[in-house]
Amino acid sequence: MTAICDGRVAVVTGAGRGLGRAHALALAAEGARVVVNDLGVGPDGGGACAEPARQVAEEIRARGGEAVAHGADVATADGAASLVTTALRTFGRLDVLVNNAGFLRDRMLVSMDADDWDAVVRVHLAGHFLPLRHACAHWRAEAKAGRRPVARVVNTTSGAGLLGSVGQANYAAAKAGVVALTLVAAAELGRYGVQVNAIAPAARTRMTEGPFADAMAAPADGGFDAMAPANVSPLVAWLASAASEGVTGQVFAVEAGRITVMEGWHPGPTADKADRWSPAEAGEAVRGLLRGARTPRPVYGAG
Repeated sequence: MTAICDGRVAVVTGAGRGLGRAHALALAAEGARVVVNDLGVGPDGGGACAEPARQVAEEIRARGGEAVAHGADVATADGAASLVTTALRTFGRLDVLVNNAGFLRDRMLVSMDADDWDAVVRVHLAGHFLPLRHACAHWRAEAKAGRRPVARVVNTTSGAGLLGSVGQANYAAAKAGVVALTLVAAAELGRYGVQVNAIAPAARTRMTEGPFADAMAAPADGGFDAMAPANVSPLVAWLASAASEGVTGQVFAVEAGRITVMEGWHPGPTADKADRWSPAEAGEAVRGLLRGARTPRPVYGAG
């Protein structure tokens, strides 16, 4: 390893399994001291268990690293505050926040109830906003005290948030919100020495079981495992390091050995009458504009 994060302190939410676990292990291998957060809930958010976070922290220590487990719910104000406090009390500083916690409750729109919507939006959006808010309050105070941090935030969006996904309206809406939150945070927090980016990973986790299981399966011949969560983590470690200076407000799709800069919304064809349109005129103009516009990529799962 390159020790690219040597001396840094990172907190990783949802780090008991899957991508979060891979990120925590990778950061520790690169020299970071890690707060391993996980509430230990099931794939749909039910139940809670302290064991996943504890096991990953123990795994890091067994490999010669430093880590502490944290089992609070970071989608609550108290849980998010305690996440930051744990880093400061245990390791004396905080340099990196990796927001990764989440779960799914997939339903078609006509079958989705308010609880399904609220639970998924809460864990992904509040679970990003609240740790970010508390971490950045600390970093702002440090900057104002003349100790400008070299702070990094890595948020987790999804292809579902960038393109949409059939049967995942709650998840897709929340992950699209994570992108907007990333852009706002990057713009607001740069003055305090905080860089904020997002990744859209594709990897084998509990959240990709079911209809994607075959595509995500490990190769039977023991070759390169394109869907291993650990494939995503090197980029996270680099974004978490001081070496990523100047990279902020970006979204990176990461899958297997491929990294893609996602370029987001850009103005396309435009018509300007310089006066008010009639409905018929507006419709005619729109049809003409669409003939010159690029064809959107299909929503995941669309027929």
